[in-house]
Amino acid sequence: MSLLKKYKLTWILLALCIIMAGYLLWTTYAKPKLPIIRPVESFSLENVDGRNITLEDTNGKVRLFYFFFSSCPDVCPLTTFRLSQVQDLLKDKGMFGKDAEIVSISFDPERDSREAIKAFGDKFKADYSGWYFLRGDQQKTMDLAMNSFKILINKDQNNNFVHMDLIGLVDRDGNLRNIYRPESTPQEIAQGVIDLAKE
Repeated sequence: MSLLKKYKLTWILLALCIIMAGYLLWTTYAKPKLPIIRPVESFSLENVDGRNITLEDTNGKVRLFYFFFSSCPDVCPLTTFRLSQVQDLLKDKGMFGKDAEIVSISFDPERDSREAIKAFGDKFKADYSGWYFLRGDQQKTMDLAMNSFKILINKDQNNNFVHMDLIGLVDRDGNLRNIYRPESTPQEIAQGVIDLAKE
C-alpha cells in the first residue's frame, strides 16, 4: 500500500489546514475594496495653463478632488498644504502624474483668475504635471461639488463663502470611492490612492 493511501486521512487534514491558514491570512491582511459611492458628473473647466480639462481627460488615473478658493482665510491653505504632502508621498512612489493626480477646483472664478490660482498653487510647490487647478462657471462648479461629492458651498451677499472641507477619492473610471475629512493625514490619503491604483 502506498504512503498516499495509507495516510489518506492525514493528507486530507493537512491540505485542509493549509487552505484554512491561507484563508485566515488573506482575510486578516487583505483590504476590502472601497465601495463605489457614485459616478462623478462630467465637467469642462479651465486649467491654469488655459486648456479646458474634462473629467474624461483625467480618467485612467486615481484622482483626489478638492474644492477651494484662493482667498480663503482658513481651511483651503491648510488642506492644500496637506495635498502637497500627499503629492510628495506619491512622487516618492513614482506614481504622481503617472497613476495619480490631484484636481483642485475653484468655486470663486470672479476673483480666482488663472494667474491668481497659479500663484496659490505655486505657494504649495504644486507639480502641474499631475495637479490641475481648475476654474469655471460658479453655479456649475457648486452643483458639481454637491451632486458628485455632497460638498455644500454657500455664498453670502458679501461674496463670503462657507464650504465643507473634504477631499474626494475618485477611481480610474470616474467613480467616487471615498471622502477624506480634515483629520485624515497625508499618509492615510496617499495610502488610499496607492491601494485604489492597485485595483
